[in-house]
Amino acid sequence: MSYRRRRAASPSAGAVRTISWTHLLLVILGALLLGACGGEYPQSTISPQTDFADVIHSLYVSIFWWTMVILAVVWLLLAFILFRFRERPGGPEPEQTHGHLGLEVGWTVGPALIVVAIAIPTIQAVFATQRDHPPEAEPVVVEVVGHRFWWEFRYPESGVVTANELHLPVGRPVSLQLRSADVIHSFWVPQLGGKRDVNPVVATPEGEDPRYTWLHFTPRTAGTYMGQCAEFCGASHSLMGVRVVVEPAEDFRAWQEGWLEPEYSAVQWPGSGAEQGADTAAPSPEEQLVARGRRVFHEESYCVLCHAINGTSAAGNIGPNLTNMGSRSTIAAGMLENTRENLVRWIRDPASVKPGVEMPGSEAPATRTGGGEWQATGLDEEQLEAVAAYLSSLTGQ
Repeated sequence: MSYRRRRAASPSAGAVRTISWTHLLLVILGALLLGACGGEYPQSTISPQTDFADVIHSLYVSIFWWTMVILAVVWLLLAFILFRFRERPGGPEPEQTHGHLGLEVGWTVGPALIVVAIAIPTIQAVFATQRDHPPEAEPVVVEVVGHRFWWEFRYPESGVVTANELHLPVGRPVSLQLRSADVIHSFWVPQLGGKRDVNPVVATPEGEDPRYTWLHFTPRTAGTYMGQCAEFCGASHSLMGVRVVVEPAEDFRAWQEGWLEPEYSAVQWPGSGAEQGADTAAPSPEEQLVARGRRVFHEESYCVLCHAINGTSAAGNIGPNLTNMGSRSTIAAGMLENTRENLVRWIRDPASVKPGVEMPGSEAPATRTGGGEWQATGLDEEQLEAVAAYLSSLTGQ
């Protein structure tokens, strides 16, 4: 029996064809579904807001449209071949092209030329995004330090040190110096620029400067931009977010001044001088709770070993700086909205929000980077509520 007759007699041919169309339909529906998933999410890669992101977007768009042209050509050729050389009843055996030199050269050289055509603008984009700002640009330099699982931002020009919310002035060049305090991370805010590895600083020969990675860009639109650690770094890698606030220059200066010289009430910090001329009326229940939280934070726990608050005696440098904590929009590196309830939840049991975090809870210890552990804080519910009230009150105003 010939191959043609055997295939015609096969009872599974229709079933195979039906399954193939079903799979094709599922693939199309899946692609449409995935394409709709990013509509309301802020980490967009196709809405560039800096010169750096423009380079990446331009490369992406050009490659996309050239890919569409190639796809259209391939599909048209495929449709022509399927129609022109379709099987006809009683037709002759088609000519065999196995080992055809011209075809083999064509489908080898063609893809190679396509790869070269993609490589040239890609290499140009790589070099364009590695350029430093010219000296006369006077960029804002920010030291970005990756920790498991949060970001630290240091402004050497002003002395500001904060965490998880990066503030930048609109229209001014920015240079981010990136390094890690533990493992390899990757800093990525899609609308502002491409990914950069954040590596631990290694020992260098005497006389040589440490090697850092850098990001150079100029934000042009005020707004809040979301980012993410893009290199697996542990159990809570996916929970290591970052918010970048791009704001007018005057707002940026006001933010820095409020951080450097926060205005605390006598309830928040007796040594602030705010008690001079203050109202002598009895403190409200909320003020009493804030004062209680201040005592717990600074005197009855070891919070100050890890955290710093400007204008107070807290000067730890292991955990995030908590100056003006109440003015931040989120806590836990973007995981929770900054509310009193969420602060209590975070302080009570941080590992339930972010597994592997180096912060003890009220009952559970935490493993320290490099070995050992931090003992549980032992704070009861009354103390937790008080500390949350105190931190929420620190708005710098």
